[in-house]
Amino acid sequence: MARKYNFYAGPSTLPVAVLNELEEEIADYRGQGLSMIETSHRSKMYEKVHNEAISLLRELLAVPEDREILFLGGGATLQFSMVPMNFLGNQKSCDMVVSGAWAKKALSDAQKLGTVKVLFDGAEGHYTSLPDPADVRPHEDAAYLHITSNETIGGLQWKEFPDTGDVPLVADMSSDIAGRRVPMEKFDLVYAGAQKNLGPAGVTVVIMKKDMLDKARNDLPVYLSYATHVEKNSLHNTPPVFSIYAMQKVLAWLKANGGIEAAEKRNEEKAGLIYQAMESSGGFYVSPVERAYRSTMNVVFRLPTEELETLFVQEAEAAGMLGLKGHRSVGGVRASLYNAVPLEGAQTLAEFMKDFAAKNG
Repeated sequence: MARKYNFYAGPSTLPVAVLNELEEEIADYRGQGLSMIETSHRSKMYEKVHNEAISLLRELLAVPEDREILFLGGGATLQFSMVPMNFLGNQKSCDMVVSGAWAKKALSDAQKLGTVKVLFDGAEGHYTSLPDPADVRPHEDAAYLHITSNETIGGLQWKEFPDTGDVPLVADMSSDIAGRRVPMEKFDLVYAGAQKNLGPAGVTVVIMKKDMLDKARNDLPVYLSYATHVEKNSLHNTPPVFSIYAMQKVLAWLKANGGIEAAEKRNEEKAGLIYQAMESSGGFYVSPVERAYRSTMNVVFRLPTEELETLFVQEAEAAGMLGLKGHRSVGGVRASLYNAVPLEGAQTLAEFMKDFAAKNG
């Protein structure tokens, strides 16, 4: 079978080596006589995989020892409400930076659960820019400041992060976690759906400073309390076993291929090819995002007409490149360049862009 290049925003492409391992083990995990997705989540067989995934995340992301690592269900979408449920009390408010579609979703849920003060809203500029981190100053009494590190739909990414002092910094990192080196010590809570860089859909990673539990409410339903999952090592109920099992393999693959530093270098090279094809097109391709904040994970651009954008996506798909249609809310074209997208995929897309512009410009 000829593999196509997968530029979908998520679920994303997975390393072929990992897919091959999953295929080999799907019916019989390493001679155990059953599959990893059949065994009890309380078994020693699964426990080892579970704890290895935690250990690899801590190593690869350089997670400080005073942080807990949790594996939860519900995607980042559940975290939009779970964060304010735990940390917004009657006497507290939180601060938020609204940088695009996903930040708006987090804002909407937080507003249902408490008072939110918006420090920056990129709506006037159609979410094409971010504030200078030095200008982002949370209120001293804020429960936390929430940001979205990379906007998957809008294609913009924080390159540096605010210094929030004593105010906890919370980030949705779903679409760029493990794609670049991030100073995890700056963040008090990070959450990320796995289905971009970490593995298949189904598991959400939460990395939380241990003393955040001291600030959390203790009157929540059991599953919605972070304390429950910390106490039970994310095994309070049956976790998304297959997703964690596959994520452990993706993390091992990432480590074997040079870790985060090497992944960041590959991702910058891939994104550079696409941005260069855009810049050299004489205006045929235009990025709506301010240059300083253009994402290396999700490269978005427009063509002169919507008709040409439709034709571009159709011809690219016929040439083996899938998932290039921009999100329905913004249109255009989007190439998602997550860790497992090979360099050859970006090279093929860049050449296609040049040929398409030459024929249709």
